[in-house]
Amino acid sequence: MLIKKIALLSGGDSEERDISIKSGLAVYQALKNLNYEVSLIDPKNSNLCSLVNFDAAFICLHGKNGEDGKVQSLLELLKVPFTGSASTASMLAMNKFYSKLIWNDRALKTPQFLILNKTNLDYKKIITKLGDPFIVKPSSSGSSFGINLVKNKDDLISAFTDAFKYDSIVIAEEFIVGREFTVSILGNKSLGVLEISSKNEFYDYNAKYVSNETVFSKPIDLNPTVLEEMENIALSAFTSIGCRGWGRVDFMMDKEFNLHLIEVNTVPGMTDHSLFPLAARHAGLSFEQTVHHIVDLIE
Repeated sequence: MLIKKIALLSGGDSEERDISIKSGLAVYQALKNLNYEVSLIDPKNSNLCSLVNFDAAFICLHGKNGEDGKVQSLLELLKVPFTGSASTASMLAMNKFYSKLIWNDRALKTPQFLILNKTNLDYKKIITKLGDPFIVKPSSSGSSFGINLVKNKDDLISAFTDAFKYDSIVIAEEFIVGREFTVSILGNKSLGVLEISSKNEFYDYNAKYVSNETVFSKPIDLNPTVLEEMENIALSAFTSIGCRGWGRVDFMMDKEFNLHLIEVNTVPGMTDHSLFPLAARHAGLSFEQTVHHIVDLIE
């Protein structure tokens, strides 16, 4: 596929707008340096039907209306090729409830969970199944918006209220104590395993985008067999949902060294705080080379 003229989509109207803009600006400069004819387009104030005038779209939209299959559906309707996963896979990956159903069906381990609503906020029943403490999160949200650790009955009400602001489906999830890892995927290959070390109780928005104390590193203490297992599970989780192109898969490893899938991110951040470009650097790819590979994978 010959691609010269690219529409770079960033911004949007989700809670992750600011992050999307930062990702978009970084990718925009890389595309310019690669001699593509690129236009920066913000769906919040643009008519996306104009995208038919481009050879392809590079999606740097995070969160709702950008990462959840909606803009992908429009691009499919307009017959404009685009980066990353197709609309159905994007929707499934964004929705943690659907992702977990698929992984459970494929015998891919993920933390136990319950769907919450206003009528079943029974703290004792929840901890009987999930243990204490547990996580409450919106089913479809990114950058850890609306995610809270629940340690007591009073926490449950406020956590549910916070999560409900971001999605009508709210999940209570087993809290895995241990180490956090991520595997970035480019094409059908892993870019390697990175460990996320944060002083926060979990990898929240502040740890992701604000704190300078969050450390991303290669886990040199782990056996290569364990690392290979992580990469294989990540690829299985990614493809089981139907994802393609590029993405990131997050894990927890508990104290018994069991791996638990947390989520798949189909449009990873590309900011200076982001994990995907860091993983690519560890794999020997510059930022521009990484962007070029993502464009080459457009279907």
